[in-house]
Amino acid sequence: MSEFLVSLLGERLVNSEKAEVDVQSLGARLSLVGLFFGCSLNAPCKQFNGSLCEFYSRFKKASEHKDKLEVVFVSSDQDQKHWQDFLQEMPWPALPFKDRHKKMKLWNKYKVTSIPSLVFVDAATGKVVCRNGLLVVRDDPKGLEFPWGPKPFAEVVAGPLLRNNRQTADSSSLEGHYVGVYFSAHWCPPCRSLTRVLVESYRIVKESGHKFEIVFISADRSEESFKQYFSEMPWLAVPYSDEARRSRLNRLYGIQGIPTLILLDAEGRVITRQGRVEVLNDPECRLFPWHPRPVLELSEANAVQLHEGPCLVLFVDAEEEGELEPAKELIQPIAEKLMAKYKAKEEETPLLFFVAGEDDMTDSLRDYTNLPEAAPLLTILDMSARAKYVRDVEEITPAVVEQFVNEFLAEKLKPEPI
Repeated sequence: MSEFLVSLLGERLVNSEKAEVDVQSLGARLSLVGLFFGCSLNAPCKQFNGSLCEFYSRFKKASEHKDKLEVVFVSSDQDQKHWQDFLQEMPWPALPFKDRHKKMKLWNKYKVTSIPSLVFVDAATGKVVCRNGLLVVRDDPKGLEFPWGPKPFAEVVAGPLLRNNRQTADSSSLEGHYVGVYFSAHWCPPCRSLTRVLVESYRIVKESGHKFEIVFISADRSEESFKQYFSEMPWLAVPYSDEARRSRLNRLYGIQGIPTLILLDAEGRVITRQGRVEVLNDPECRLFPWHPRPVLELSEANAVQLHEGPCLVLFVDAEEEGELEPAKELIQPIAEKLMAKYKAKEEETPLLFFVAGEDDMTDSLRDYTNLPEAAPLLTILDMSARAKYVRDVEEITPAVVEQFVNEFLAEKLKPEPI
């Protein structure tokens, strides 16, 4: 366990007294680590830090598991004094200010897209136990549900569900169905846009004979807004009044933003967290239930995924969609191999794969990342770290791509700034 934590966090952390904390000895007793991603200049982070301090103090004093949990602050501060001042408010250790590489690796590994964020991970393996620790602090203030591990969807959603004709259905009616868990709200314009498309997708999938249902988890700000929005939806919803169940579902899937559509198979296992992208990219629902594809053609609909972690992007000289097929076929075996490797470890793949042709969006991406005009051009873009890796060679072969990927994963490539 200790050896793994050292590889994850480094050999030394620091505390508010500027003393070093030995990770090796720290890890000997832990079963869970809460990674607190935040910044001293962010008001919600400051506010959450107060709540987390209260939670932590209560847990360390009263819980029978008090020695099994530690929190580690992973800062995005750019100013050391601001960081140090914020650390003074914390009873737990932090990654050293200067260890920016380790911080960015953690941001990417756990796909953190907003702050504050608290991710609970298994101290022995680094696997995510609970992605949305903010809700743990709010919903379980005494830490009675430690270690807050994932429960089956059927257990978390259990209870009555609504239809917009005021009838109810029990959650057991979802058994044997593909299920879309839809986190959305009327006040959110992208949500309303997606809902209009999703209504048609729902109809198409149902009419094609698939056993498919959607469950709406509202983030509306009032019962009235919920009712108005839900009246547009032909599927089921968790009652707005059942805030505890809605919160448990948010916690189960670590929802960091809306709209989010998560697709589950008939056994309740996640097929994809990118339901929004899939629905927008596949209006005729030909690819339902939208199992993850190893290689995607870069589009406006899926470009948001460029911000969710490192992405390999192969730029080619092609203006039509069909012309991208040879490029996809070239890198697909490498992408499939990587997906299979990490799926076997029950981990998310550390690299997404795209091919990009010639269009306005691709031109904008090249301009933004200051890439050379060459095509084909092999790149890895890490937008959150504002870093890029470029392999500009005359001929791109599977061997070239595989070597590039392996060197990146082994941290042998030197990043260029974006």
